Amino acid sequence: MKITICQLNPTIGDIHGNLLKLRSALSFSRKDSPDLVVFSELFLSGYPPYDFLQRAHFVKATRDAVEKIVAESRKYPQTGILFGAVQATGKDWGTGLYNSALLVHCGKILASRHKSLLSTYDLFDEARYFDPAPFVQVVRFKDEILGISISEDAGNDRSGGRKRCYPTDSVRTLAEQDASLIINISASPFCAGKGKMRYERIQDHVQRHRIPFVFVNQVGANDELIFDGKSMCMDRNGKHALIFPSFDEHIETIDTTSLHGKCPCVSKDGIESVFNALVCGIRDYMTKCGFLKAVLGLSGGIDSAVTCCLAVEAAGKENVTGISMPSLYSSKGSVDDSKQLAENLGISHTVIPISEVFASYRDTLREFFIGKAEDVTEENMQARIRGNILMAFSNKFGHLVLSTGNRSELAVGYCTLYGDMSGGLAVLSDIPKTMVCKLADYINRKSEIIPRATLKKPPSAELKPNQFDQDRLPPYEVLDKILALYLDEGSSCDDIVRKGFDAELVQWIIETVEKNEYKRRQAPPGLTVTGKAFGTGRRMPIAARFTGSGQKGKVG
Repeated sequence: MKITICQLNPTIGDIHGNLLKLRSALSFSRKDSPDLVVFSELFLSGYPPYDFLQRAHFVKATRDAVEKIVAESRKYPQTGILFGAVQATGKDWGTGLYNSALLVHCGKILASRHKSLLSTYDLFDEARYFDPAPFVQVVRFKDEILGISISEDAGNDRSGGRKRCYPTDSVRTLAEQDASLIINISASPFCAGKGKMRYERIQDHVQRHRIPFVFVNQVGANDELIFDGKSMCMDRNGKHALIFPSFDEHIETIDTTSLHGKCPCVSKDGIESVFNALVCGIRDYMTKCGFLKAVLGLSGGIDSAVTCCLAVEAAGKENVTGISMPSLYSSKGSVDDSKQLAENLGISHTVIPISEVFASYRDTLREFFIGKAEDVTEENMQARIRGNILMAFSNKFGHLVLSTGNRSELAVGYCTLYGDMSGGLAVLSDIPKTMVCKLADYINRKSEIIPRATLKKPPSAELKPNQFDQDRLPPYEVLDKILALYLDEGSSCDDIVRKGFDAELVQWIIETVEKNEYKRRQAPPGLTVTGKAFGTGRRMPIAARFTGSGQKGKVG
């Protein structure tokens, strides 16, 4: 069967714009005379539409767009159109909606198949919006028996030693019904290392059932989620495959009976893919939210330098402004390094000293703070002055403020509410400090963009004399390993200590993570590149009395 795979970037809620994308793709594919044109999961609404689905007029607008596609299909009598959309269940119980794949041909909906296994983890809460499919059934179209599945429906297998999440295996059910071709329409988000896992999972399905497999994935970014695409088609033996590019829209017609070439290497899930994912996340967040330019603080440190480089790659150097805001504690090297970075990137750079503003703050509060030594209060004042300056630029010029803190800092609360946490998008909030360093090395792989001095200097907030991160935090190499065990793997304090880490340090890190939950609840949305990112997908209580050691602790 000749199939046109449409790996596109829909915008959530832009039903009209998404419909235009679909029509354009149909017109583009006409030259290849395909039997079937396939689009991704919930393509008309964009994924994930969240509580838009609880608005009747939104569901109606989607239904109206479906009717327009049905009418449009009459122009393509030789071609079927398969796409994702919301569909009413027709039942007076449950949510009333299905996450559906609709097959349209010659002015008719030939078949509708609904998602059977609803995603209910991390940022996903599909059971809040959809009912599961009452059955799983093949569809006969032309000379094929199509096994149509949706995203998670193809993810419930035991390949690679993975634990099954659901009692049923939709792909197996379709294979048992003599499907001759499996098609999975998906909105599967990027996660570091996921590309290889996804490929092996599809290959496992193919080799177990000896059925060709077509996977059509969404591309682009929506809020925290980044979708890498990597749509693919694999032959019945799992030996030949075509894989689409990552993070780019791509339309291509393939013949499922004549794939050639060896399966490509799909292990390019390293730091390059993380870099490209973050660029995609910034670009789409700006575009879809209507921002033309971005502004960020340049401290002379590695976090702001990496964020700035990503922003330039995403938006162009002419659309990025860096602001250095030195205080009386800032080193000359930090200001010089920021200036050098700006020159290397060709961006607009402004220096706004904050010493006088800080002095005014202290004068204003002096009578109230009599007898109190300077402490973190004065440090946070400086961070909040800088946050206010950045937000003033955002308000006056309409720029998006990019916050630059990394995951390691956010985890232990080494950041200031309404200060360095200010902004519209937290670019590195899911990037551990050790990975930030790898990103910097990747950025400098061909030439020195981030100054060498920035990479070599000890990390410091420079909010008091002779201050360094390691005065309050363990070495980032150690901190990141413990955080990965606690946050990503769910290990307890005792589990982590048994791996050779100092018990007192582990206990301190865990308690610090928990008592700073309130800060993360107020952080800007952050781009997700791991399976356990801070943000909407993390649902931890703030007023709680349970620690990672399993003992009662203080309220965070």
